[in-house]
Amino acid sequence: MPRYTVHVRGEWLAVPCLNSTNTIEWLGKEAVRRYMKNKPDNGGFASVDEVKFYIRRCKGLGLLDLDDTVGDALEDNEFVEVVIEGDIMSPDFIPSQPEGVHLYSKYREPEQYISLDGNSLTTEDLVNLGKGLYKIKLTPEAEAKVKQSREVIERIVKEQTVVYGITTGFGKFARTVIPNSKLRELQVNLVRSHSAGVGKPLTPERSRMLLALRINVLAKGYSGISLETLEQVIEAFNASCLPYIPEKGTVGASGDLAPLSHLALGLIGEGKMWSPKSGWADAKYVLEAHGLKPITLKPKEGLALINGTQMITSLGCEAVERAGAIARQADIIAALTLEVLKGTTRAFDTDIHAVRPHRGQAEVAFRFRSLLDSDHHPSEIAESHRFCDRVQDAYTMRCCPQQREGAGFHLAGFTGNFFCIGVKVVNWMVFAEREETISGGNFHGEYPAKALDYLAIGVHELAAISERRIERLCNPSLSELPAFLVTEGGLNSGFMIAHCTAAALVSENKALCHPSSVDSLSTSAATEDHVSMGGWAARKALRVIEHVEQVLAIELLAACQGIEFLRPLRTTTPLEKVYDLVRSVVRPWMKDRFMAPDIEAAHRLLVEQKASVWEVAKPYIEKYRREHIPESRPISPTAFSLGSLRVNADVSHDHRHQDEL
Repeated sequence: MPRYTVHVRGEWLAVPCLNSTNTIEWLGKEAVRRYMKNKPDNGGFASVDEVKFYIRRCKGLGLLDLDDTVGDALEDNEFVEVVIEGDIMSPDFIPSQPEGVHLYSKYREPEQYISLDGNSLTTEDLVNLGKGLYKIKLTPEAEAKVKQSREVIERIVKEQTVVYGITTGFGKFARTVIPNSKLRELQVNLVRSHSAGVGKPLTPERSRMLLALRINVLAKGYSGISLETLEQVIEAFNASCLPYIPEKGTVGASGDLAPLSHLALGLIGEGKMWSPKSGWADAKYVLEAHGLKPITLKPKEGLALINGTQMITSLGCEAVERAGAIARQADIIAALTLEVLKGTTRAFDTDIHAVRPHRGQAEVAFRFRSLLDSDHHPSEIAESHRFCDRVQDAYTMRCCPQQREGAGFHLAGFTGNFFCIGVKVVNWMVFAEREETISGGNFHGEYPAKALDYLAIGVHELAAISERRIERLCNPSLSELPAFLVTEGGLNSGFMIAHCTAAALVSENKALCHPSSVDSLSTSAATEDHVSMGGWAARKALRVIEHVEQVLAIELLAACQGIEFLRPLRTTTPLEKVYDLVRSVVRPWMKDRFMAPDIEAAHRLLVEQKASVWEVAKPYIEKYRREHIPESRPISPTAFSLGSLRVNADVSHDHRHQDEL
């Protein structure tokens, strides 16, 4: 018998349907009738017939025709929503679709798997798991280790040994021994009581990363979780059943207790859960719709699910990947701006950077040469000012390698190396070979918190420098271009307020870059007397990075607009390719129009992998590397350490200005 899960005014109702020829209107009325039945005042309605409503799918929010039959319009176990006319949406209402769910509108269940053993997962793998590109399975070695560690727990329970978190309470209650008959209840109570987070839920991508990283840690075989339970967690991940996880509430001390508890709460069939099929609904209904059963926690398993720094680390991995991506593309955008402002490439000479051999600085200078070397990529714009009387460019152009863009590259390298380790960190330890458990402190978030604070400070500089270049593009006394990059100035304002937006984002980043990890508040009755505040470090690092992406999107638009005023002259081949990419989504600014969509379109070009600014320019950069650095190999898009980069490699010099002081 088909059954549908129907949302009415914040409540989820299971509605069976005996006859598939019943209409969508019948389904809506039956759901409203059941809703009224549960309300003392009938929900404010005199009868079902007086209720006017429309119905939409939770997946994609498509409207349904009331005259269609349920058999024709819906699948079994589908989730729908009854929207009653005249209702004013409560501000705390959980919508059927979370923010950013348009990214899931084309969701397709992946066919490929990543095998987890707890040791091999990379930051790139984790981000791809978050995007829904893979399912998960365990390696045979991981399965064996999980079984071995569980045997230790079973022995402790059988022998009634007093061990923290297994046969005792938690935190201040560590000395309270729990009888065997209540050990399962102890674990459920732990998950329920610790699910005390607040704020918006994590996006599906971030929830998937968090769940995937938790599976990875459990796969190491040190947590004491049973293989049966871990397999249930993996099944939920593979079905994209993602619990409601508020983003706020962790101090990053005994792990990310609040967010991981919300994760576990959904897995035991309580709280809210989201899947591409259902949207938001009660967890038990979402699991049931995917043929899954709620997890029944065994002794120690609640603690195994919630004790770790996986929220800090998973968000940190996203931050590392995005920081690396925007740092690479910042070099390309800066090179384009330098062309538009008729700057010189002399400042990127190999010998200059060999004297100060910072790897990040050298790589940034190399990228500028690979894009602007006039012997390799002739530029009509460069030729137009070869014998001009200017001898120096502003710092934000000639000092790009030294000024934080080189530093930001190095910061990303440091942080990236740390998070490659962080994805493998294990916390509360069960050593099967020693047949004992040890309570230590690997769950403390101090390391990732410090690394993320460091990353935010470094990446911020990309936007700070970019905003100064936007000013130079928009200011006619500095650019020799029309004011605010538009004709008929006064009638048109052009990029005037786009620059203001960039300035606002940079200023906000300055406050966000105050390190969260310097703060601490004692919690858990002074048992956790020094905490990391790593959750906030991760969230604000991501916010800083998003602002950096948006500022650079504005500079990208402004630089491309500047090229319009230099036509018919053309820039180098790789930069023309970047220009063409931008113009494929944003037309030239001939007169004022709604600008926000253009900024968003340019932002997407910086964050989408398949059609990004980096992917357009990368082949030219790597070809130049092969031709100018003997025995060189391409640098991975996700690599942060430059290893044996030769900072004194030979390269042709480009004399664009007559002299340099």
